[in-house]
Amino acid sequence: MFLKPYRPADLFDELIDSNGQVRPYYQPVVDRLFHLDPADLAHKVKNLELLFLKHGVTFTVYGDERGTERVFPFDPVPRLIPALEWETVEAGLIQRITALNLFLYDVYHEQKILSDKVIPEEVVLSAAHFRPEFVGIKVPRNTYIHVCGTDLIRDRDGRYLVLEDNGRCPSGVSYVLENRAAMKRFFPQLFGSSGVRPVDTYPADLLATLQYIAPRQTALPNCVLLTPGVHNSAYFEHSFLARQMGIEIVEGRDLAVLDGFVFMRTTHGLKQVDVIYRRIDDDFLDPKVFRKDSMLGVPGLVDAVRRGNVALANAIGTGVADDKVTYAYVPDMIRYYLGQEPILDQVPTFLAWRDEDRKYILEHLPELVVKAANESGGYGMLIGPMATKAEIEEFRVRIEATPRNYIAQPVVYFSQHPTLIDGALEGRHVDLRPFILCGETTKVLPGGLTRVALKRGSLVVNSSQGGGSKDTWVLSH
Repeated sequence: MFLKPYRPADLFDELIDSNGQVRPYYQPVVDRLFHLDPADLAHKVKNLELLFLKHGVTFTVYGDERGTERVFPFDPVPRLIPALEWETVEAGLIQRITALNLFLYDVYHEQKILSDKVIPEEVVLSAAHFRPEFVGIKVPRNTYIHVCGTDLIRDRDGRYLVLEDNGRCPSGVSYVLENRAAMKRFFPQLFGSSGVRPVDTYPADLLATLQYIAPRQTALPNCVLLTPGVHNSAYFEHSFLARQMGIEIVEGRDLAVLDGFVFMRTTHGLKQVDVIYRRIDDDFLDPKVFRKDSMLGVPGLVDAVRRGNVALANAIGTGVADDKVTYAYVPDMIRYYLGQEPILDQVPTFLAWRDEDRKYILEHLPELVVKAANESGGYGMLIGPMATKAEIEEFRVRIEATPRNYIAQPVVYFSQHPTLIDGALEGRHVDLRPFILCGETTKVLPGGLTRVALKRGSLVVNSSQGGGSKDTWVLSH
């Protein structure tokens, strides 16, 4: 009964094919979910919201007069990905993180990709998150990015395109796990015939990834999760993951560095720490090396890392791979390090530091999406077709002042998915953030976080900008 008023837009629709028919793998969901009594469905959704509130499934919006703490909006219509389709996505993500880790090792050691002029030297050395202090420093297993969240969208033809990589402190996986638990609880009948691949092994896989990089040879390395504290926007996730892995969650004040080793303060005295899953940016990790005013980090931590006495996940300096200017060169990295063509395409990108590109950007600002090289969460971004003249002129000034800090891309009206809005199904734009773990083997969590732009016509899916999420089902057959 819900499908009748639903109309796919002139773009790729996840549910309806180009002939106006329900995609076959969605049929079990249509048969069960879309024929629920509307009152029953509304009741389930209300109980879902109450469950999330009870579990503290929240995020923080800074500077909002309505308050900072919010329940993360959840839409009960799941997104489905067929098995063969996922195989291609998974292979592309593994290829990509392999190249990114080789790139990071290279730029902090021999810098061959720079001397061979595959990537301009100034692009890397001028990146805000390139850490010259770590050139020549060995990291465990030569791996820099252990946890990555790569954002994907689908274009009008249904092709998956990489929008960006998040290789510093990617967040959102806790919502993946909570969404799945909620769907199983409130819509158990949907899982019976769909053959959905599980996601609940992620905490164990994450812990194994952390233990793999422990410098000390011991049966049970001591791993901790370092959080900025309860006021951080992702604190729910920090506490959730620590609890699921069975490790301690700590703040900087809970740790101390003695003789080049890191220790955790406990009621039984000091306990050596082998691995820190840090959810704090480089700048705040150690006031002796980075920001001297940081109260979040641990004095002496960088020295312990340099000595090889403690491992960090992710390693210091990974932000150079997050840089949106660096992003433009990832296909070149794949060809250079792996001798392969990229499995996943990415969005064409204009770099404002290039004179020719900058001229094009400034002449076409009303048509383009402009992004600051190191912003995230939907901040520092201009969507030209939806911007005011004043906003466009503001970005023109910014680009001309600091061209290295900006990229531009054509607007990609990415795929839409049916979403429950005020009791009816309406199409809303969605992206996908799969999570990749790089340890003894590289594993991709089946599915990931589907984020949905709940505002009609919006292309911004970030929770801080009014977005929500869906459960993502990778089908096993």
